[in-house]
Amino acid sequence: MNDRRNFIKQTGLLSLAGIIGANQIAVAEKNIQGMKPTRSKWADGSRLVVSATMLFEAGGQPDNAPSPFPPNMKPGYKDLPAATWYEYGYKEGIPRMLDNWDKLGIKVTTHMVGSAVLRNPALAKEIVDRGHEASGHGMNWKDEYDMSYDDEKKFIKDGLDAIKKVTGQTAVGYNANFLRRSENTLNILQELGCIYHIDDLSRDEPFIIKVNQKDFAVVPYTVRNNDLGMIELRNFSPDQFVSQIKMEFDQLYEESATKRRQLSITFHDRVSGTPQMTKAATELITYMQKHPGVAFKRKDEIAEMTLKDPTSVRE
Repeated sequence: MNDRRNFIKQTGLLSLAGIIGANQIAVAEKNIQGMKPTRSKWADGSRLVVSATMLFEAGGQPDNAPSPFPPNMKPGYKDLPAATWYEYGYKEGIPRMLDNWDKLGIKVTTHMVGSAVLRNPALAKEIVDRGHEASGHGMNWKDEYDMSYDDEKKFIKDGLDAIKKVTGQTAVGYNANFLRRSENTLNILQELGCIYHIDDLSRDEPFIIKVNQKDFAVVPYTVRNNDLGMIELRNFSPDQFVSQIKMEFDQLYEESATKRRQLSITFHDRVSGTPQMTKAATELITYMQKHPGVAFKRKDEIAEMTLKDPTSVRE
């Protein structure tokens, strides 16, 4: 808009001075109308990038982990029905979602808990074999913010090593439990060969930071588009889940005409692997795919493109 105002002002003065004619002004104005800001699209020409995450956590949870059941178990007893809720994640949830991703023709990032991978190695291997990214999510369900440097490094490395051993893929990204990393986490990730993390809510586009004097990508997370928070914690229906994310998508798609925008959605194994949530995901993704310029990308792809792009935001 400012370019257009300046153009009108400048060409108007030139026209009055008799330097350029009306036809020349019309041609130049048409060219101005076609101009777009240099950061209006991604490096590959995409208009809006959608980043879908499928969490592989079930099977790695501790006894009596949070579930839809009231937390009123007496100490010393195991919550047996809650355990079966988690089992659903790897028995039904992930297999159903994998088939749906194939049907929709998209690839996702899977943040894998190391102990869950070791418990269900065939499933972890299948995820990678079907073209999805395996990314780190710790060795088990523990917060990292209060770990010592050495303990945290071992915790992260053990999880990454489990992924490599089982799937053959070297994980280059990371998601801390509940995003609660420590002040040492990023240094450790850089040392271990990772190129990005997602534990940041501050932007709707990826950006670059310096870690150990090297570039490191941040591929932002979005708690408002998280199925666990919406479906399990706030009791949204699948229809509400679809409606809320459609509104998010519509706004970001509009903004993406002039800004680099990314939409992140999170699907948990035991939540979004249900029949009704699989239908909800299908409705959402099909809706998005009808919009020109929308691309579904794995987070490692987003990170690599961000690190190579000289127009990426730097902090």
